[in-house]
Amino acid sequence: MDDQIVSAAGVRKSYSLGRRRLDVLRGVDFVAHRGEFVALRGASGAGKSTLLHLLGGLDQPDSGTIRVCGSDLGRLSTSALTAFRNLRVGFIFQAYHLLPELDAVENAALPARMARMPAKQAQAKAEELLHRVGLAERFGHRPYELSGGEQQRVAIARCLINDPELILADEPTGNLDTKTGAEIIEVLLALRADRGTTLVIATHDPKIAALAGRVVEVVDGLVA
Repeated sequence: MDDQIVSAAGVRKSYSLGRRRLDVLRGVDFVAHRGEFVALRGASGAGKSTLLHLLGGLDQPDSGTIRVCGSDLGRLSTSALTAFRNLRVGFIFQAYHLLPELDAVENAALPARMARMPAKQAQAKAEELLHRVGLAERFGHRPYELSGGEQQRVAIARCLINDPELILADEPTGNLDTKTGAEIIEVLLALRADRGTTLVIATHDPKIAALAGRVVEVVDGLVA
């Protein structure tokens, strides 16, 4: 069986800023294998975040092909792409994107509920994951009652609720102090080791990159 869980070939993406055209990705080739931890490094504006968004089906390339978990993303219908994002890929962002009106359990369970998992089962699974990421005492707390590190742990639990095959993390420690950031990475690596999940992290932090099995440099919209 092919162990390539991500395969991108000739991927290009540009945006229009008024009369100006900004070429963000200029023909990227990228592969990640099942269970691998890949760190994406590069200067701000190099295209790391754009590449992650394309790999996760949050945006579409101008040209090129992207296959993730056996699916050609360019051939999926809108509804199929939505289901793909919900069930096959977990996202972790620098901004935690928690819903302020929901508590920790409800935020963590949200993707499972969107996938029509029964409410009691989704709640139990969310509580189990929050316990694993060290938030057993925070189940009923809303985001404003949590520290940045705690909010990111809720985001990790939310990311894992549907057992994704691929986790895409965009500067997941960018808003955290050094100690808390290191703890978040430890949580991610422990969960990856336990589940065999593929982990692709965009980061500026050389300490995080040093933990990866492979480092990919993105320079001016190309993989160096």
